[in-house]
Amino acid sequence: MATPDTGMLIRLSDSDETVSGADEDIRDRKVKDKAGADIGRVSDLLVDATEHKVRFLEVASGGFLGIGRDKTYIPVDAITSITSGEVFIDQTHKHIAGAPLYDPDLVRNRDTYGSILEYYGYVPYWAPGYRYPDFPDYRR
Repeated sequence: MATPDTGMLIRLSDSDETVSGADEDIRDRKVKDKAGADIGRVSDLLVDATEHKVRFLEVASGGFLGIGRDKTYIPVDAITSITSGEVFIDQTHKHIAGAPLYDPDLVRNRDTYGSILEYYGYVPYWAPGYRYPDFPDYRR
């Protein structure tokens, strides 16, 4: 059985796509690790161009006034809950600090996505039996 074309992820801000409702757009929300420590802010969302589902959060941290900010990708699978101002994930600050950094040249490379998912301990979203996460703990 052939796997769907999952090699093309696009940044939501670079597309004509929108989030269904403004209250569901998690961009610019703070990201907190599983102990509640600040990780950074959701700077963008990487969306599967075929299935139109968010696959990764692009999280920016550090810097001053946006200068010198580091970016990393965090799989949506890591989200444990969402509030009106924060996104909580099931990873530690230390683990995220060791994650591969954002590389704009690799933004459309399936191997890169696979290695990021592997780093965080998740199966690829293109693997048979993968189930897209639901977020029942969304609080406004």
